[in-house]
Amino acid sequence: MSESTTAPQDAQLRAELDQIFDEVLAQLSELVAIPSVAWPSFDPAGVRASAEAVAALARDLGLDAEILTAPTPEGTEGYPAVVASIPAPAGAPTVLLYAHHDVQPPGRPEAWNTEPFTATRVGERLYGRGAADDKAGIMVHLTALRLLRDRLGVGVTLFIEGEEEAGSPSFRNFLEAHRSKLAADVIVVADSGNWAAGVPALTTSLRGMCALEFEIATLDHAVHSGMYGGIVPDAMLAMTRVLASLHDENGSVAVAGLKRETHSDIDYDEDTIRRDSGALDTTELIGTGTLASRLWSQPSITVIGLDVPDVAVSSNTLQASLKAKLSIRLAPGDTPDNAVQAVTDHLSAHLPFGATLTIGATEGGSPWQADLDDPIVQTARDALSDAWGVESVTMGIGGSIPFIADLLEVFPQASILVTGVEDPDARAHSANESLYLPDFKAAILAEVLLLERLAPTAS
Repeated sequence: MSESTTAPQDAQLRAELDQIFDEVLAQLSELVAIPSVAWPSFDPAGVRASAEAVAALARDLGLDAEILTAPTPEGTEGYPAVVASIPAPAGAPTVLLYAHHDVQPPGRPEAWNTEPFTATRVGERLYGRGAADDKAGIMVHLTALRLLRDRLGVGVTLFIEGEEEAGSPSFRNFLEAHRSKLAADVIVVADSGNWAAGVPALTTSLRGMCALEFEIATLDHAVHSGMYGGIVPDAMLAMTRVLASLHDENGSVAVAGLKRETHSDIDYDEDTIRRDSGALDTTELIGTGTLASRLWSQPSITVIGLDVPDVAVSSNTLQASLKAKLSIRLAPGDTPDNAVQAVTDHLSAHLPFGATLTIGATEGGSPWQADLDDPIVQTARDALSDAWGVESVTMGIGGSIPFIADLLEVFPQASILVTGVEDPDARAHSANESLYLPDFKAAILAEVLLLERLAPTAS
């Protein structure tokens, strides 16, 4: 690999990017306009149209792009992904460039200040669903390849998935079915963020996740709250007791058996956390240990669903049974199977009033920790530092990218680099998602530098 330098042909590269940047933003805006939500309740035509648009952009660069699918474990066909490649020169490595073209649902329209599927520039930010997560990642890859053109000294495989926001249900089967097309020496996953706007980061740890649905019952049918309230426990009373037991008085997860680490090498300041999360001035932060460890290396449990009557249609009734869904984030070193069992045991042990518990659907993805001794990690950090002009950092992410475990199993010899364009105010998955354009530019430059430095050193 070539050595990192602090000032290569940066000026020329930046000038070339400046010349085409408006066109790059126009292409990104066209992708944002496609409502590519890979959820059963949304029209799948949006995801297909998005795949076709990405494939067309790749073909415009001279790549032989294919739109491919694979079955899910349930036997249904997965959403379409785009695969395109440039063969490696003799002796050069192959780099897999990953991003995803599907997006989160837009949510409530009234929560947005702009139209979700109309890319809108306001100052140095581009607003729109997918503008940051992860259609910007697609454009980082494509623009880096465009800038390199015939200077590319490595093989490249472009892999743009179409169902990441839906949990990548067909991902493992896709890897197995198209293993020969996707095999690589280095895998760049452009689906993460940076430490702050203007401060680049390489993500080196990710929490795992699992989801657990369960039902609590106390009656065999609903009854009048006036006739039986005060003597017969309703399911809501039992449910609130159980849910309250999941956390201690500090708000830390109180489930035995989940792994945790309370320290971190770098840390957030509380004002940053409050500003970026939107916590109210009166809201106290929860948990113990460093703030970074609470996000990166400690577990969290969130109630993300509860089946109860809406207030508008509620009646004076004792509910016989209730369903809830938990989202559980796992520290590196834990496993989804261990977490599901630990939470199930906890729920069973904290059932009040003789209530019954039924465990429903579960899903999970493993956490990940990078090999910090891999020299390619330092190569990537140097590229980030040179592109931004600011020393890069390594950081964890509280979120999950479960498919990384699949990549490691199928391609165990590959180095995995997790990069991204998001900053703490990008608001991915939320209303008013946006892309900070200076960091978008720097991410493109960093990928060009990385690809150049992964090429064999000239003899």
